[in-house]
Amino acid sequence: MLRLRVTKHWRKISTEHRERLKAEVLRAFQKETEHAVRHSLSQLSAVLVKRESPDCWPALLALLDESTKSISPEDRRVGLLLLSKVVESNPEPFRPHYCQLLELFGTVLEDLGNPSALYYCILTLTAMTAYTGTEEMALMRSLIPKLIVAIGRLIQADQDQASEAMEVFDELMESEVSIIVPYISEVVQFCLEVSADPGLSDSLRVKALSCIAFLVRLKSKAVLKQKLVGPILQMLFPLLSAVPPPGQEDPEDQEQAVDDDGDSESPKHFAAQVLDTLALHLPPEKLLPLLMPPVETCLASRNPYERKAGLMCLAVLAEGCADHIRTKMLESVLQTVCSCLSDSSVVVRGAALFALGQFSEHLQPEISKYSSDLMPLLLGYLSALDHTKTGHINKAFYALENFLENLGKDIHPYLPTLMDIMLAALSESQNLKIQELAVSAVGAIANAAKELLAPYFVPVISSLKGFLTDTREEMRSLQTQALDTLSVLARTVGKDVFAPLAAECVQLGLNLTDAVDDPDLRRCTYSLFSAVSTVSPDCLTPHLPAITTIMLMALKSTEGVRTHLEEDKQFILLDDDEEEEEGDTSLEDDEGHEEEGTDVAGFSVENAYIDEKADACEALGEMAFSTGAAFLPFLESSFQQVYELRDFPHEDVRRSAFSAMGQFCRAQHTVWQGDPTEDHQQALQRLLSVVLCCLLEAVRQDRERHVVMAALEAMNAIIQSCQGEALQGPDRLTDICRTIRDVLKKKITCQDGGGDDDNDDDDEDDQQAEYDAMLLEFAGEGIPLLAAAAPVDAFAPHLREMLPLIINKAKASCTVADRSFSVGTLAEILQALGRVPGGSEVAGQLASQLLPVLVGGARDDDAEVRSNSVFGLGALAEAAGPAVLQDYPMMLALFSSLLSKEVDARVIDNLCAAICRLIMSSAEAVPLEQVFPALVSRLPLKEDLEENQTVFSCLAFLYGQQPSLVLGHLTAIVSAYSHVLRSKDVDTETLNTLLVFLRNVVGRNPTEFEGALMSLPPEQREGLTAAVTQS
Repeated sequence: MLRLRVTKHWRKISTEHRERLKAEVLRAFQKETEHAVRHSLSQLSAVLVKRESPDCWPALLALLDESTKSISPEDRRVGLLLLSKVVESNPEPFRPHYCQLLELFGTVLEDLGNPSALYYCILTLTAMTAYTGTEEMALMRSLIPKLIVAIGRLIQADQDQASEAMEVFDELMESEVSIIVPYISEVVQFCLEVSADPGLSDSLRVKALSCIAFLVRLKSKAVLKQKLVGPILQMLFPLLSAVPPPGQEDPEDQEQAVDDDGDSESPKHFAAQVLDTLALHLPPEKLLPLLMPPVETCLASRNPYERKAGLMCLAVLAEGCADHIRTKMLESVLQTVCSCLSDSSVVVRGAALFALGQFSEHLQPEISKYSSDLMPLLLGYLSALDHTKTGHINKAFYALENFLENLGKDIHPYLPTLMDIMLAALSESQNLKIQELAVSAVGAIANAAKELLAPYFVPVISSLKGFLTDTREEMRSLQTQALDTLSVLARTVGKDVFAPLAAECVQLGLNLTDAVDDPDLRRCTYSLFSAVSTVSPDCLTPHLPAITTIMLMALKSTEGVRTHLEEDKQFILLDDDEEEEEGDTSLEDDEGHEEEGTDVAGFSVENAYIDEKADACEALGEMAFSTGAAFLPFLESSFQQVYELRDFPHEDVRRSAFSAMGQFCRAQHTVWQGDPTEDHQQALQRLLSVVLCCLLEAVRQDRERHVVMAALEAMNAIIQSCQGEALQGPDRLTDICRTIRDVLKKKITCQDGGGDDDNDDDDEDDQQAEYDAMLLEFAGEGIPLLAAAAPVDAFAPHLREMLPLIINKAKASCTVADRSFSVGTLAEILQALGRVPGGSEVAGQLASQLLPVLVGGARDDDAEVRSNSVFGLGALAEAAGPAVLQDYPMMLALFSSLLSKEVDARVIDNLCAAICRLIMSSAEAVPLEQVFPALVSRLPLKEDLEENQTVFSCLAFLYGQQPSLVLGHLTAIVSAYSHVLRSKDVDTETLNTLLVFLRNVVGRNPTEFEGALMSLPPEQREGLTAAVTQS
């Protein structure tokens, strides 16, 4: 009670009474013999230290010095209890004493017979860690071996205290991981022993597993160098394959829904998370040779839980090792998983479904090529299921949905069967869970089928309306899913089909946010509003005041935030009826005076409210861009609130905030383009200045790769949309280029330490985790965008600095993904240079550096690398012009050789386009009589249809220069054009180029055109004639 009174009324207590109180607290603490009372007195002392510097309380420092150095174990224990509480309450003012304290801890940690002293010593060290500086580093580092032994002793004495003490490793890794690195092998070995001991508590074993995962995330190269991957995997497999106690099942195998929060306390489930961390942060070439042998052993086992463990390993690998599996292992692992769908054990079949769902999500587009095998298998499996077993049906729908979502037009043959199944479930099933799964599956089908779903739109909407208007509590999950699917339909089924419902959908969303207080449902309404804004922005505009108000409230809200108080805070209930003159404090109080209320140990936020904030950010950004000038009155308030979330603790919210900031800049740029006033330009520059600075800081400092990728993606979108306006600020181009360069050189925080001196440079850079490679790709995408947006003379020096970093990824020893990224980025840079003033000169200067790289790539074993390289050679000829004329014979010989043996359709398409670029750049340097027939014989293009524009422009160019050459092959050309006209994938610009060419031929050479036309089948002939003759 006294502690609470002091906390609330400290400002009212006179100096004399404060001193008397401090003296009395220490006197009572020294006399007291009951631990509980001493504990409370130590907490009261902590409250006083929080309000006054420890240097203002010399008696406290004297007592701490005397008691912690006492020869009496009890005195040391009590002194360390007091020390832990006062340092935890206010660590920074103790910094002048840190070296002295660390020397003390070196002695205390050797006192293994006094586990309580060890515990309080480690808690104090944990509190200090974030505030230590370079002068304390050596002392801190020397304590690591003693810490390991001390925590081992604590485990024997009190596992709960030991689990709490292990937080010191997290704090050390979070604040200064280099302290641990010299002892990383010892720390991992200790954690492995704890994790593997079934006699210890689940929470302690999970704590040890989480330490291993954290170390892998932060120092993956050190883990590899110390050869720790093998021992980690050795420990994981017994956990992953553990058989549940008799009469029990793993949570994911139970028919009834299990609270996900329980999973984190299970060593078995956290072991899978450690494996996922390994896959995300280690090169597949290093991980898989160690992992696959035990996986294969598990899959061949008679024990169903070992077979399940093998499948779970394959499932969690799918994200982190996606490229490796797609290019080298897909067929074999897919056969394994599919064969397990007929396993005699339901737990194995469930794991196979989960693995297939993971493969479908992460191994695109290659896995979709197996649709003719997988779709009948999945549909047959679904039809044979017992619909009372909703747990297993849930897994089957998960696999089916993930596979369907990426099928695209290949879904067409299966669409009638799929929709019959889903519509029957929506209208006939009495099981709400089955209906919810069917509603979700309709969304996945819509993502693939798009306009093909139009014939089923009316019955689907009819079912959804019934679910959307039923606000009973038991319908909430189904109602939320129906909203989500409605948003998908808005984006996919076609504007003409959905637009008549747009206004009704907006009103529905507003009504639901008024009627139902549920964060999941609200976030789905935000997605619905943003989806409608892309289809029918005018329907949204009248409601923007209400919609933005709801979303900004969600961003500001502290709902779902749980405040974790210090111990014994139940006494606050005794004081609830007292009027507080100084007013109540809240989590939203920016003054930060939480000390005027209760002592707060920390906060946590429920996942649903985190998701709501993230979705609100995304929706505000998309609505701003889609509604344009109509959103302008709400842009500043929306931006300010989203900007406040740039440092939000949860990565999903930060990621969404950065995405929204990018959209706000693009929206303001669109407004300025539509109304180019000075006020709008100044507003745009102010916004760009703040946002780009924020994004660059996030790229450099954020620890989460996904967040850094989102920041880079937002920056790239801004550069692409705003062009030169994005680069107007002083040093803005330089800052962006330096940041991209540092990402490419792996010098930012999220890249395994941000360039600290681990001497990692001697570890070959050719092998890296696939997500690390993906981060480089996001950075690399910005280079051609800058080439297109920046003045060439300003950008060229930066380009020359970055090019070697890109070229380095084209080496034969690099992965396919790296090589493809390298040559693809070079090609896009050249294409951009070819389109800007002065770019041709720079491209010509770089030709000798880039030509060997692209020629080498054109001979690569991988089709994607060949395709990108061939595109790059064409772009080089187009951009550099005369500077590469002497290289035409070599390039043409290369193209001829490739055309004679190439089987990949995309590569052939790019060869045709590259030849066209050489012709349009310097037709006189190309032996057209030999080249042109070979080109025409490969038409029409099969896969890279964007290059139709290049090919058709070339044919029009040649018809103007050498009409007889074109007329000699007119029949083949007209046939190819007829094919393109029948395609739905042709864009307006390409169609116009095609029609202008054909009409020129009709006007100038009608007889030849008529002859070519007559070679077509009647239906094609009529279609082509109609297209040419219509105005």
